[in-house]
Amino acid sequence: MDVRRVVPNLRTEDTRACGAFYTRLGLSPAMDLGWITTLAAPGTPAAQLSLMTEDRTGPVVPDLSIEVDDVDAAYEEMRASGAEILLPVRDEEWGVRRFFVRDPDGRVVNVLGHR
Repeated sequence: MDVRRVVPNLRTEDTRACGAFYTRLGLSPAMDLGWITTLAAPGTPAAQLSLMTEDRTGPVVPDLSIEVDDVDAAYEEMRASGAEILLPVRDEEWGVRRFFVRDPDGRVVNVLGHR
């Protein structure tokens, strides 16, 4: 399984105001679904930051997202290890397959892949 990118997710009450702050540091909007805005560095598109007011279909705002090339293999690895799964693997309407898992320090990780 290959990791494609790792993106920190910041909880915010106002994605627009928070996004405006980070655009002054050189990031540009890459995706905006209203409840989540992802900003990326124009010259390094894998350098990203997501701002979230909520997670539309998940139980909590995850602390970080890890994009992998095989979500189902990652899910089986985490499940077999006994890790706490917070959101079972599923396909989302915005084109990703994902699940949530808790790391040993309690952080919530959104593991995803684009379909």
